[in-house]
Amino acid sequence: MNTVTESSDSGSADRPPRDQASAARGGRKQRPRSTPEQRARHARSVARRRAMQALYSWQLTGDDPKNILLAFREEDEHAKADPEYFREILMGVTGAHEELDARMQPWLGRELDQLDPVEHALLWVGQWELAERFELPYRVVINEAVELAKRFGAEQSHRYVNGVLDRLASELRASEIRR
Repeated sequence: MNTVTESSDSGSADRPPRDQASAARGGRKQRPRSTPEQRARHARSVARRRAMQALYSWQLTGDDPKNILLAFREEDEHAKADPEYFREILMGVTGAHEELDARMQPWLGRELDQLDPVEHALLWVGQWELAERFELPYRVVINEAVELAKRFGAEQSHRYVNGVLDRLASELRASEIRR
């Protein structure tokens, strides 16, 4: 039985060169490999999403954050996240949620108990990053939260999250914004 094996040359008598093979597949080119920096950014984005989901769960169940952390770590999808960043966000927010709530209360336009749990979780994550992770540009923090709000929140959640985090950024990152 004859089998075609991969070789390092660009073609052989048995098959067309790789660029012709690509054209034969409909012109699709292979995606370039991501850089370590791109993979790290993606892992942080996944960690943010997972932290938002964990904080949502925490609000609804009142479970110990350490138990939630363990439960999320057992899920397959957690392998795509930056596990340390996920832990930092979850434990940082749950340890300081009263302070975070007090800081954002003036900008909410409603009482805390009227906040949608998804919006509340996103505002916690975004505010925590604005206050604790100065190496992240404030625009990146806000954009990540807005994208998660578009994906998981109610129809206009992204606008609300954007507005509140923008006001918090003007307070927490005033020197960065003035630049």
